[in-house]
Amino acid sequence: MAIPIDYETLRLIWWLLLGVLLIGFALTDGYDLGVAALLPFIAKDDEERRLAINSIAPTWEGHQVWLILGGGAIFAAWPFVYAISFSGFYLAIFLVLAALILRPVAFKYRSKHDDPQWRGRWDWALFIGGFVPALVFGVAVGNVLVGAPFRLDGDLRAFYEGSLLGLFTPFTLLTGLLSVAMIVLHGAGWLALKVEDGAVMDRARRLGKLAALLVILLFAIGGVMVGVMAIGYRIEGAVDAGGPSNPLWTTSVPAAGAWLDNYGRQPWTLIAPILGFAGPALAYVAIVRRRQALLFAGSAMAVFGIISTVGLSMFPYILPSSIDPNSSLTVWNASSSHLTLWIMLVVTLIFLPIVLAYTAWVLKILFGRVTLDDVRTNPDFY
Repeated sequence: MAIPIDYETLRLIWWLLLGVLLIGFALTDGYDLGVAALLPFIAKDDEERRLAINSIAPTWEGHQVWLILGGGAIFAAWPFVYAISFSGFYLAIFLVLAALILRPVAFKYRSKHDDPQWRGRWDWALFIGGFVPALVFGVAVGNVLVGAPFRLDGDLRAFYEGSLLGLFTPFTLLTGLLSVAMIVLHGAGWLALKVEDGAVMDRARRLGKLAALLVILLFAIGGVMVGVMAIGYRIEGAVDAGGPSNPLWTTSVPAAGAWLDNYGRQPWTLIAPILGFAGPALAYVAIVRRRQALLFAGSAMAVFGIISTVGLSMFPYILPSSIDPNSSLTVWNASSSHLTLWIMLVVTLIFLPIVLAYTAWVLKILFGRVTLDDVRTNPDFY
């Protein structure tokens, strides 16, 4: 079968598509997680909590498709990455899934009973369903940056030698807190767009200001730590970008500050960290000036810039190994076959526009603010 796109280009396309899916998840389900994480702090009574909950209630289920697509893309395009990360990070992934499973149960059950204690417990369950995934995803990204403790033997069998507690280090906790601050800012931006002007929006703005400042501070500290600590890997020798997938054919070495190399080679990539700083700064200004749409645009810019910074900094690495750098997985040495990438690309080009069109249509249909009057009178609301 003649494939019209060469192997190297297909690998690069799938690297870009993986980034699109991860950013898509953070931009959509990210504000759902952010609203849930903010819930105990922005709403003081049941009506206010229902106001916040129903700002995301119609869309949160559909947004999870981005997470499923991201996992599917890793499985199809980067089987080594899927096998090692999903098995090595099993307990961390279990924590995320448990929290995400708790979220729909809380949505469905909190309003089944009028007892304030009953509803309060489910509201804290929603908080866990928002806070825990945001934190663990950030910690996971931090571990990807420093390298995961795995190795491959001569038969390409993977051996993971880490533990759940080993995932939490000062640097990875910083990236986890950055993730939480970023998601909370995005949630505050969504609330500013979706709920009526009042106490809930005012509290969301105040917490959004704090989150914006924390995003800037933590992102800056993280960048300094990457530059001065032994964080980063470099490939030694020639790289066959169109050759067969075999991680053991690549020679990698740990190198402090290596994740900053791409900015010198390709200065245009600096736009990612610039957006990572400009987004929360714009959001902060928007909060001060009470510009709701600009606040959400700033939080979305922060999400895009910060996630893009990680991907562009690490390229071509996807999952480096901290105990055996030569087992590190890159865009060029860990992908599926040429034919598999091509078939999956055709499938993606058919179905991804459908997902995007459906998401846009839903947001258009549900455009408008949720009001306390809606909460009091609409029988379909949670």
